[in-house]
Amino acid sequence: MKKILHKTEATVARLLLHALKTLPPAAASTLGGMTARFIGPRLPVSRIANTNLKLALPYLNARARKRIVRECWENLGRTIGEFPHIAALPHNSVSGPGWRVEGAEHLETARQSGRPVIFFSGHIGNWELMPPVVARHGLPFASFYRAASNEGVNSLIHDLRRNAMGQDVPMFPKGSKGARSALRYLGQGGHLGVLGDQKMNDGIEASLFGRPAMTASAAAVFALRHQALIITGHVYREGPARLVLQVDAPIHPLARGDRQADVLALTQKLNNRLQEWIEKRPGLWLWLHRRWDKSLYRKP
Repeated sequence: MKKILHKTEATVARLLLHALKTLPPAAASTLGGMTARFIGPRLPVSRIANTNLKLALPYLNARARKRIVRECWENLGRTIGEFPHIAALPHNSVSGPGWRVEGAEHLETARQSGRPVIFFSGHIGNWELMPPVVARHGLPFASFYRAASNEGVNSLIHDLRRNAMGQDVPMFPKGSKGARSALRYLGQGGHLGVLGDQKMNDGIEASLFGRPAMTASAAAVFALRHQALIITGHVYREGPARLVLQVDAPIHPLARGDRQADVLALTQKLNNRLQEWIEKRPGLWLWLHRRWDKSLYRKP
């Protein structure tokens, strides 16, 4: 029964993505956004988003939180609708679907440095745009992934990402084995992408929105060990399937001799950058995960 269910799920997912691909990119984005905006806020997981907003942005009233939850779902739906179109979106289009880069000079600086580069971002805007755009600037990067329980769906996602990048790059499973492989890859001069905005129970405690948050330390640990540049960036929207990758100036990791303190300081710097992005456009972040201690999500 499990095999039959997984096969059915994978078939439905494949048909859905095929249907989205037959639509124009803007229409696929709008359809995905409208559907998720209607259904998502009615799902139980939206209560987690509401709690997260209370914790992170306590000055918001109930009406503002409700609006941001709707925007969060709309962004997720648009991201799904745009996924099969990423590879074909035009660069610097005058209007309509397409993408552009703010801060492209920072990518060129990183490329010319000859050093391994770690790209740090979060689930903001259409986060699937960053890998193919950075690859087009000569810096294709490997990334971590959390494997879907359905192997067919997992394979479909990998194929879409590979097609968007136009080349095959490693994808490392989350966990100690994947971390060791990623470390070797960096040591050989490769580049690595990290989405560092989700809770990592075996990470380190840093602050996010003034609250302790267990945070993945991989970006900081790897950068310090291999003197890799860290490039931070995120994607925001200008319209349906019209996306902007905003790239920040490179961070040069500085080792002061106390490894634990160095890792924490660099991890905190990345959390601060993430918080700045979220505060600027809160409706574009994926608020649906339990980001802080689980005790904060218990009903009183």
